[in-house]
Amino acid sequence: MKRSTAALAAACATTLGATGVLLMPQAEAAVQGCRVDYTVTNQWQGGFQAGVKITNLGDALSGWSLRFTFPDAGQKVAQGWNATWSQSGATATATNTDWNRALASGASADLGFTGTTTGANPVPSSFTLNGVTCTGTTGPGPTTTPTTPTTTTTTPPSGRTPLAANGQLHVCGVHLCGEANRVVQLRGMSTHGLQWFDGCYNDASLDALANDWHADLLRIAMYVQEQGYETNPPWFTARVNSLVDEAEQRGMYAVIDFHTLTPGDPNYNLDRAKTFFASVAARNAAKKNVIYEIANEPNGVSWGAIKSYAEQVIPVIRAADPDAVVIVGTRGWSSLGVSDGSNETEIVNNPVNAPNIMYTFHFYAASHKDNYRSTVSRAATKLPLFVTEFGTVSATGGGALDQSSTTAWLDLLDQLKIGYANWTYSDANESSAALKPGSCAGGNYGSGALTESGSLVKSRVSTPDDF
Repeated sequence: MKRSTAALAAACATTLGATGVLLMPQAEAAVQGCRVDYTVTNQWQGGFQAGVKITNLGDALSGWSLRFTFPDAGQKVAQGWNATWSQSGATATATNTDWNRALASGASADLGFTGTTTGANPVPSSFTLNGVTCTGTTGPGPTTTPTTPTTTTTTPPSGRTPLAANGQLHVCGVHLCGEANRVVQLRGMSTHGLQWFDGCYNDASLDALANDWHADLLRIAMYVQEQGYETNPPWFTARVNSLVDEAEQRGMYAVIDFHTLTPGDPNYNLDRAKTFFASVAARNAAKKNVIYEIANEPNGVSWGAIKSYAEQVIPVIRAADPDAVVIVGTRGWSSLGVSDGSNETEIVNNPVNAPNIMYTFHFYAASHKDNYRSTVSRAATKLPLFVTEFGTVSATGGGALDQSSTTAWLDLLDQLKIGYANWTYSDANESSAALKPGSCAGGNYGSGALTESGSLVKSRVSTPDDF
């Protein structure tokens, strides 16, 4: 990942480390007011993402406002989190929210934003907290400005699993973040229907997914109809729980997918959803690797009906597992409404009334192209998105692999730090499957068992994470 290489802002005696951390050297004065660590965590053409950590070194505050000025007039705050953000000219202001209003002496607040830029991405040279210039450090430091940039580690140490590196996830602004409030992009695979391909999910295949693919997550697709959950709730519930355990043991996250498709109105399964999620949330509440996806692909139904369903199911989950992230399906087969001739504005204008949630987007690369990508680019500045399912082929799950469109999609998701799961980690007789037919029965999950789609997706999933 490209990192900021802004020059030293000598006028303010600050040093920009190799990771883009603005280190404010210790001043000579004994009294310090505040410290700000500003980190450029991601950059792309025309935009960037920054994390801002405020540490109060003075008296306790009952409210705060941070102000700084961009040195490049082309830099603008686009979307911020953990504060109320505004900008006037080149000056940006972040004001506390209700929940982080109090800032005790020595306490810190983590916030951040995505921004747009017309050129370079220099780091702001000074910050003020409630009008006090932040020039202090929280511990012993040099009395003069260091001449060598300080490097800090921004990726997990070798050998650490995604779960160990990030812990309990939460939604921060429009992103998914780990316990340290660093943005997390999870990349992995979805199972096929457990009623048909349960034999594909065993120790050998999950070891391959975790150790060979280096996947961050396993999406557990539990169909409700089509010979699924409704036919044997105890068996399907137990199988989902066992796969959650298997993922946890390998350091992967698990997305529990209530895989509704036909009928398309999730309210048809409202009672089943409440029963199922009450059970799995109670059983897995102590785990840090669980994400709940409450409706796979709503279709033929309004956003209002989907929202109503979500606002009845989410409290059931929260009653048992208050901290877990919940993912809400969207209109038009989870296309943000695009496949129904709509777009994300209906969600932006009427969001689900619940915290710590994300919204689903699905695509199949050969069928869904530029207009869908444009919608995701626009929506990602306002909504937390997770691509819980995508295919490299057509929306039928068949046809030829579209490498060009798949690459364009994955490049966009990487740029926007949106997590994704590919359909499917199975040996189904369809071109969307990652494994060749018969692979699971033969216990073969290596490179020789991969389809064209599997090889392409693995080449992307297995690249090092940038947590």
